[in-house]
Amino acid sequence: MAEEVEISSLDLRYEGFRMKSPGAERAILMSMMEKGIRDPLQGVDTKEARILLDGFKRLRCARRLGIGTAPYTSMGTDEVLGIIELIRMSNARSLSILEQARFVDELKSVHKMSTAEIAALLERSKAWVSVRTGIIHEMSDDVLGEIFKGRFPVYAYMYTLFVHSVAGKNLSIRDIEILAHGYFKGPDQFREQIKRGNISWGLNRLKETSANTTDCTDIEKGMLRDLEVTLKYMERVTYKSRDKRYKSNAFFAQANLLSGGILSKMGIFSKALKDFHDRSGKT
Repeated sequence: MAEEVEISSLDLRYEGFRMKSPGAERAILMSMMEKGIRDPLQGVDTKEARILLDGFKRLRCARRLGIGTAPYTSMGTDEVLGIIELIRMSNARSLSILEQARFVDELKSVHKMSTAEIAALLERSKAWVSVRTGIIHEMSDDVLGEIFKGRFPVYAYMYTLFVHSVAGKNLSIRDIEILAHGYFKGPDQFREQIKRGNISWGLNRLKETSANTTDCTDIEKGMLRDLEVTLKYMERVTYKSRDKRYKSNAFFAQANLLSGGILSKMGIFSKALKDFHDRSGKT
């Protein structure tokens, strides 16, 4: 349940962990001038302070408008678990990969958590955590500062990392295009291998996948697309289901009906998918 809190009472130690975006803040400012603060700020209430984790753009806009209070919801009393929950919800909250990286680094360097511990709590792979740890450690303080101030685009920096990884490998333009597609669209495990210099492994893996897909019939390609969409939306629902911003009775009534319908088919779906996975693994 949201409560009204004094903006001045919030601990802003993590403000520098969230990227500034002048364009986004202008849009928020215009919206707040008409409708006020619609979404509550979020943080953790420790014994020492009320630490803000999400809502820094709204907070800065409120200051510009002379608003002294804002709606706020607590994510608990444990700072580490609050950070974990924020990262877990990052798909719904649009937390960038560099913002994720800064919070992961905070968990490792300040709270002394291991890669395995972070991966387990986030329900992610160790490679997912390692990629973010590696990114943040490769950046200088100056570059990091410019990016988080909104003066340099994130993906431009990601492209420089990719170029550094594949430069000097005597690759053809076609091979570079194939690797770039895997680096930016593929899983974190793939990015980790490329960063480690396993270019041949990555290239062979992508070419093999591409060749196999080309040889598929239209029916087979359709099934592959369905599997991709299923995986995508399973991940989205998993993270969005934990969002604490859902409040309305109308939403919960419809969500309960839909989730109930999905659950009623989970047994059949799980068995069918397991049988299909076992059959495809024998080829």
